[in-house]
Amino acid sequence: MSRFAALTVSVATAAILAGNISAAQATTPPTAGLTCRGAGVDPAAKVRYRSEILVKAPLRTIWNLQTDVARWPTWQKPVATMKRLDKGPFREHSRFRWTTPVPATPVSPPTTLVITSTVKQLKKDACIRWTGPAIGKGLRIDQGVHVWTFKKVKGGVLVRTEETHAGKQIESNVPLATQFLGQGLESWLRDLKTTAEAKHRS
Repeated sequence: MSRFAALTVSVATAAILAGNISAAQATTPPTAGLTCRGAGVDPAAKVRYRSEILVKAPLRTIWNLQTDVARWPTWQKPVATMKRLDKGPFREHSRFRWTTPVPATPVSPPTTLVITSTVKQLKKDACIRWTGPAIGKGLRIDQGVHVWTFKKVKGGVLVRTEETHAGKQIESNVPLATQFLGQGLESWLRDLKTTAEAKHRS
C-alpha cells in the first residue's frame, strides 16, 4: 500500500495518523472475532485490529450517528466527502463512497483515498458489517472488512469494532500496516464517543 512498503490506514479515518499505539499492541491478535449475523472479518487477512469503548449515551443516539453516513463529515474530520450510492434507510446492500486525505508518511506520498463500502450484514441497534476497497495514488487496500457491534451494558453502550485489510502491498509490512489501522480505529471510537455523549448532554 505504498511505493515500496506497506501502509494501511483505517478505512474510516485514514487521515488520522496521530496517536500512540505500540507495534506490540497493534499486532496482538483478538481472542475471538466479532460477527454480525454470523459473518465476521476476513479470517485469512494478516492485517487486523480490534478495539472497544464505553459510550455513555443512549443506544439509539449512537446507532443513528453511525448509520447516518451522509453526516459523517460533520463529526469525523478525516471524512472529506461522502455520498450514498442508494436511497432509503441504511440497510443491507446499502452502498456509499467517501474520501479521506492521507498525509505523507515515511513510506507513501500524500494522497486521497476513495473508499467504496457495501453493507453486507446489519441488525438494527446491534451490528453492522461492510466491505470494500480503498484506492488512492500509491496507496491501496484491495479489500477491507469492518464489523461493528453495539451492546447495552451498565453505564452505557459497549461499542466494539474489528477490521481487516487484505492485499499484496499492505501485507508486505504487517506490523506497520496494523499500527496505522489501529490508530484510525481508536480515533473513530473516540470521535463517536465524544459526539454521542455531547448529544446526550444537550
